[in-house]
Amino acid sequence: MNKKTSIVLASLTAAVVAAGCASAPSVAELNALTDQIVKASFRDQGPVKVERITATDATNRACSEADVAGKPLDEKTAKALEEANLKTIKWPSDGQFIGDWKQGEAIAQSGRGLTWTDDAKTANGGNCYNCHQISKEEISYGTIGPSLYNYGKIRGVSDPASPASKAIVEYTWGKIWNAKAYNACSNMPRAGHMGILNESQVRHIVGLLLDPKSPVNQ
Repeated sequence: MNKKTSIVLASLTAAVVAAGCASAPSVAELNALTDQIVKASFRDQGPVKVERITATDATNRACSEADVAGKPLDEKTAKALEEANLKTIKWPSDGQFIGDWKQGEAIAQSGRGLTWTDDAKTANGGNCYNCHQISKEEISYGTIGPSLYNYGKIRGVSDPASPASKAIVEYTWGKIWNAKAYNACSNMPRAGHMGILNESQVRHIVGLLLDPKSPVNQ
């Protein structure tokens, strides 16, 4: 443990001890001390930056505090956060929502990226199989998120380019770009919003989920 970390930890300990003699430190004070500890304990290396660990916004803070309190956000707060996140979604610059499902599958299966051993020039993976079932061939997958097998077929998307499919196509894009626009405290990473995936990659994953030829819909 370096000297700077020791000093910050001592400050945190003092705050907790003081809580026994006076009022407990506020959430804001504890958050500030935690940020200091993280910044003192970690360093930038390769594509991983300390700022990415400590950078939080109103959505993250509200959901974390609700989790600590052991109760969900109230409906008004959740709705306001969802509306704020919806405004951050960047829709396809060329109007094309559907990409190549084969490339989408490769992205979904890749869990590489954003670790200190990764090359910053290499595109990140989506790591989708870590939380979802996507095709029936996959025998090992996460269950944090719902199964996405037959995602497009269940929603009646036989032709993603048809006007009838417009709402589902846009929702799918938005959900991948910033899931918190639809569920304020969603566990799903905000892939586009946080720079995990670029526009082209999101387009290909939408293709994986909605293209009738994709293994997802077989």
